[in-house]
Amino acid sequence: MPEEPKNPLAGEEQSLTSGDKPLADEEQSLAGTEQPLPGAAKSLVAEEKSLIAEEKSLVGEEYEVEIGPVAHGGHCIARTEAGQVLFVRHTLPGERVIARVTEGEEGARFLRADAVRILQPSKDRVEAPCPFSGPGRCGGCDWQHAKPGAQRRLKGEVVAEQLMRLAGLTPEAAGWDGTVEPAPGDKVGPGEVPAWRTRVQYAVDAEGRAGLRKHRSHDVEPITHCLIAAPGVSELGVEQRDWPQIATVEAIAATGSHDRQVILTPRPGGRLPIVELDKPVSVMRVGEKDKGVHRVHGRPFVRERAAGRTWRVGNGGFWQVHPKAADLLVDAVMQGLMPKKGDMALDLYCGVGLFAGALAERVGDKGAVLGIESGKRAVEDARHNLADLDRVRIEHGKVESILPRTGITDVDLVVLDPPRAGAGKSTVHHLASLTPRRLAYVACDPAALARDLKYFAEVGYAPRRMRAFDLFPMTHHVECVVVLERADKGR
Repeated sequence: MPEEPKNPLAGEEQSLTSGDKPLADEEQSLAGTEQPLPGAAKSLVAEEKSLIAEEKSLVGEEYEVEIGPVAHGGHCIARTEAGQVLFVRHTLPGERVIARVTEGEEGARFLRADAVRILQPSKDRVEAPCPFSGPGRCGGCDWQHAKPGAQRRLKGEVVAEQLMRLAGLTPEAAGWDGTVEPAPGDKVGPGEVPAWRTRVQYAVDAEGRAGLRKHRSHDVEPITHCLIAAPGVSELGVEQRDWPQIATVEAIAATGSHDRQVILTPRPGGRLPIVELDKPVSVMRVGEKDKGVHRVHGRPFVRERAAGRTWRVGNGGFWQVHPKAADLLVDAVMQGLMPKKGDMALDLYCGVGLFAGALAERVGDKGAVLGIESGKRAVEDARHNLADLDRVRIEHGKVESILPRTGITDVDLVVLDPPRAGAGKSTVHHLASLTPRRLAYVACDPAALARDLKYFAEVGYAPRRMRAFDLFPMTHHVECVVVLERADKGR
């Protein structure tokens, strides 16, 4: 699944919506009922609205509130005495806190806030081990202040809420035991942090200091180290260097090889510095005009190791960020699908071919696997990675465009690992028309997953088994694998 920017409408706002429609769409619909105004009048109205909004801003206001349930997006829900909804960070369900508003105004559907004082702490609270965590500081983590086990419970509650609200599914109906499983080696004690992130994108401030962005902000929090960064990233020493004329530095540490890479994005008109880090690295740069990733020196790719193969991943392309994730997800998908010799399988949004390769080895010489991927470089890498498996074909293009043109009328198995927005209704309905025996859906966003499960239900497919994995400790993100079959097939 190619990585992409998070949908700014996804997450906590969806907890207050009905159906599929996010709050922002509702607001746009209301705005659309206003009568058009002439240009000069528009300017006056815009100025007046701006002044009113500024006068009514509640940023900085503080409320004493009791914290309710967790919401999708790393927040918890609370209400002011007047009944206005607050999405509060840096808190936990059941706490009583002083919440300071960070975004919002009178009359808004909801306000965003940080818990700046904890009056009655939860038993799941710990002191955040990261010195850069806290209200108004680094936005990279959401749950530094929660025990690891509590983080997984909160993620489970979010997944369960999204399944019920958007798909009408209980955990039992989804074939899920309600738990979120830690990755091997990540079950740590309170106050401990697993170092898992093999890719870190540092922002650089005006003084050339590397750091991470604050929550919902372009402002940079300079850091000296990141606790969740994998050892291969930390040992580069990115935070200890000055980065003049650079906007971002992405550091990549491959799993299963010693490959290290940095991808530099210069500021407009900026020049690249001489890169001297604590370990050998290849260096890439993002072009100012074409936004493409170009080689400066060293290999233009890193070599990842998973599922018994070596995978070339070029130009900073997508690969699972947790070092155990690729093997863990392949195992979960293959256990759910149970491929047979001679099966015809699809791997949609296939990236560099991870699931396609695992399928090809299991369907044998008489089977076939078709992968579809929209990223041009990822397609090149997938074809290179699977060149020894002539039963695999990789097509370049968007799934919704390529799949109908393949002429395929039936398949045995499907793996889909879509981007954060999900696969969507038309793709789900097309897949059902191919009458696969089983489908495995790999999801990085529980809301998108739930919406797509609802679409699958419309065409007669139901989840038979689901697992959830905590592959992003200290953040609100969670990965799910759902295996679907025809609903009329006995369990």
